[in-house]
Amino acid sequence: MINCIIVDDEPLAAALLEKHISRISHLKLTGKAENALDAYQLLKSGSVDLMFLDIQMPHLTGIDFLRSLPQKPPTIFTTAYRDFALEGFELEAVDYLLKPITFERFFKSVERVLRTRTESTEEFIMIKTEGMTRKVSIQEIVYFESQGNDIKMVLTSGENLISKNKITDLEAVLSGKGFIRIHRSFMINTHLVTAFNNHEVALGSYHIPVGRSYKTEFDAFVAGLSKGSVNP
Repeated sequence: MINCIIVDDEPLAAALLEKHISRISHLKLTGKAENALDAYQLLKSGSVDLMFLDIQMPHLTGIDFLRSLPQKPPTIFTTAYRDFALEGFELEAVDYLLKPITFERFFKSVERVLRTRTESTEEFIMIKTEGMTRKVSIQEIVYFESQGNDIKMVLTSGENLISKNKITDLEAVLSGKGFIRIHRSFMINTHLVTAFNNHEVALGSYHIPVGRSYKTEFDAFVAGLSKGSVNP
């Protein structure tokens, strides 16, 4: 999950960015600021993996603000003006988006960040399926489902892989890598959780039941998730 913040003094522009962010499961909006001072406090208060930064802001421009930071998070500039593109790239910004920002252009920009993180942190498992051994990035796995002597693995692409494995063996391999068992038959990728209640967890369009005997593990996960949240 990529924790990101929006720094923009235009409510409509910020709202559009927030809408775009909500459509990408790997992005989590952890805060919004209308000026550089508030943005600085956000950067101090928690881990920020990506900053969407407006250039034209009161008191201090986005460019001057980024230049002043000793440690600069990956930054995507957002602006209604083309004039600052060169300065933005001199600061090694990920991208420079012109308003109004379409989702297609937004996604292309974010994809650069996702690709960079995947290339540097990719971990994978080897699964035997359909007579071949397949290399699968664990970041692409939504959940595992035990089906008798088989395991169904559901990927972010929508593809389902069937393999001769035990869910307990996979649980041992993936422990500490963002996967938890929440039911006798299900193990989920916690990085892809989008909603939950006491009885089920949503991973995008997939809804997974929470088993009674796994309530302790589930409650621990929810408690950890709540610590990183920003309430309105």
